[in-house]
Amino acid sequence: MAWNLPLGRPLAWPVARPLARIADLALPPRCPGCGAITPADHRFCAACWGSLAFLGPPWCAACHLPFGHDRGEGACCAACIAAPPPHDGIRAAVAYGEVARGVALKLKYAGRLACAETMARAMARLMPGEAELLVPVPLHRWRLWSRGFNQSVLIGAALSRAHGVPLEAELLRRVKATPVLRGLGARARARAVAGAFALAPGARERLAGRTVVLVDDVHTSGATGDACARLLKRGGAAKVILLCWARVLEGEESPD
Repeated sequence: MAWNLPLGRPLAWPVARPLARIADLALPPRCPGCGAITPADHRFCAACWGSLAFLGPPWCAACHLPFGHDRGEGACCAACIAAPPPHDGIRAAVAYGEVARGVALKLKYAGRLACAETMARAMARLMPGEAELLVPVPLHRWRLWSRGFNQSVLIGAALSRAHGVPLEAELLRRVKATPVLRGLGARARARAVAGAFALAPGARERLAGRTVVLVDDVHTSGATGDACARLLKRGGAAKVILLCWARVLEGEESPD
């Protein structure tokens, strides 16, 4: 028997709805933090949601480090006064903590790729209105081969879909493998990433005069972000704003 279905309509869509309902019952949405059942995908349970510290203004005018109170327009933190950063601010959805760490590790090491969408949804409120290009922090090819994906590319792709800002996944490259930075001081981290990044051929034409959003999962000491921002600006970018899921604040343990 032939099925007379309208062209362009999904196959047997009246049947698909009951099947989708069955799937929802068998595999209900779960909290990205603890795994508890939630009303919808990418929703945190009340406990995990309450433990997340969402970041935003008031913050340092240079690096966007959150302030405890409003210090006035143009106020900078002590670190930025002493040494202005090479970027144009770090926008992080949440402070690094137990739940934020768990979500990041599930994406990076457990292959829970849906966590990239969860992160991007939380980061979306901080997307700069002047953004013209999304550039993910790259992985070295050895790490990419072992992991199978770059978490920053997945997050950037979700942001690109939501905001319509083009994603340039190959514009910035990691040409030197670097050691694990955890436990290293600021100077040692800076030395470790020196010369680790390069621009792809033709990158200068795509960067010229543009506002670039550098996408990452977790911002720790700033060594990686600083190195990428310097390179992108040398390549012609007018502004480089870092956008990430979580930021390690003073007193928090550095991520794995």
